[in-house]
Amino acid sequence: MKLLATLLLSLSIPGSHFAAPSRVPVDQTHRQQQAHKGGRWYLAENGHAVYCYGPVRVVTQAQGGLQRVATFCLDNQPMVPLKD
Repeated sequence: MKLLATLLLSLSIPGSHFAAPSRVPVDQTHRQQQAHKGGRWYLAENGHAVYCYGPVRVVTQAQGGLQRVATFCLDNQPMVPLKD
């Protein structure tokens, strides 16, 4: 009986309720940037698969030929030669 009376009394006193922790607002722009990386997998000239974010470009080689390269790849590689 004392337990019931204590419970009713504690619920009737303002400010004695347990409040749920407030939710921290989430920065939506940061969340969208993480979700949409926009990269693709490519086959590098050495036979390995590479994940790159930039466009594929055609660059001139020192010998005068043309080479397709993927740009802005993982592991801080600015350009990776691609297998044709």
